Amino acid sequence: MKIDTNKIEFHIQEILKALGENPEREGLKETPKRVAKMYEEVFQGIKYTNREIADMFDKTFEEDLTYNKNDMVTVKDIEIFSFCEHHMALMYNMKVSISYFPKDKVIGISKLARIADMVGKRLQLQERIGSDIAEIIEMITGSKDIEVIIEGNHSCMSARGIKKTQAKTVTKTLRGRFEI
Repeated sequence: MKIDTNKIEFHIQEILKALGENPEREGLKETPKRVAKMYEEVFQGIKYTNREIADMFDKTFEEDLTYNKNDMVTVKDIEIFSFCEHHMALMYNMKVSISYFPKDKVIGISKLARIADMVGKRLQLQERIGSDIAEIIEMITGSKDIEVIIEGNHSCMSARGIKKTQAKTVTKTLRGRFEI
C-alpha cells in the first residue's frame, strides 16, 4: 500500500486552517509538504504486513552453528520510536530488548534492530509492537521461545492530559519458555 502524500498535504493544510492559522503564512507555506514527507518516512511500516517484514529481514545462519539448547541470544537497548494510534502522539525514548532461544538457526543481530524499527513505524500500541516483533522473529527463526521487553515514554501522557513527564511504560511479550 502506498502512502498518499498528496492527501496528507491537503489535510494538513485543512488542519492548519481549523487551528485558525494561515497556511499561506511564510513559516507555514511548506509545512503540509514537509509533514507529508515526514509521515511517509515515519509510517513506512504501515505498508507492510508482519509476513512481508519477516521476508524482508530473513537473514539467518545455520552453518557452523553449535549451541546448547539453553543458549540464548539477547540484543538490548534497541532505540526506536513510534506513534500512539489513539492520539497520533509520539512514543519516544523507547528501548527494545529481544531475547530468544535459537532453533536450528540464528537471525543476524542487526536484523533484530531493523525488525523493531520497522514495526515501530506504524500507528501502534506499545503492547502490539512487542507481539508483532515476537511474531516476526518466530516466522524467521522457527523459535517459539521469545521475549520482547519495551520501555518508553508516551507524549500522550507527558505533553498533554495527565502531564507526567517521567512516567515510563514497560511491556513484556513472553512466548514459550519465557512465559510465566
